[in-house]
Amino acid sequence: MPETIFGQIGAVFMIAGCAFALLKGDEPERIAGGLFSIAWFASLLIQGDGDLYNVQWGIFYLDLTMLTVLVALTWKSRRAWPVWACAFQLLAVTGHIMNMTDMRPPIAAFYAAINLSGLGVIASLAVGTFWAWQDRRAAGLE
Repeated sequence: MPETIFGQIGAVFMIAGCAFALLKGDEPERIAGGLFSIAWFASLLIQGDGDLYNVQWGIFYLDLTMLTVLVALTWKSRRAWPVWACAFQLLAVTGHIMNMTDMRPPIAAFYAAINLSGLGVIASLAVGTFWAWQDRRAAGLE
């Protein structure tokens, strides 16, 4: 579990964003919210806390899977938020690739970019869920 106050604050935002998407979103938002929450819990299990400076392959594959699903959602849905979520997720995958190719960014900058891109994905998911919820309310479906 997150050991620092910043990790706990990020966990609250992640859980709140995914819960909002699962409760109030349409199908694309529910797919993304469910998959992102599963990937977040899986990343807590497979991350190597003692191996900070090497490539964490499990986290990279989770981020790559999430990027693939977000690209598919962008392709199939007519919403704008998956494009933004793809951009933020691509930032995380690019950070992993920079670490793999031995470009060696400062490790604090690497982890800051990964964490901020995750918050960007959650923010775009929350905004997209809010828009879908408001569209349903305006149409009288809710």
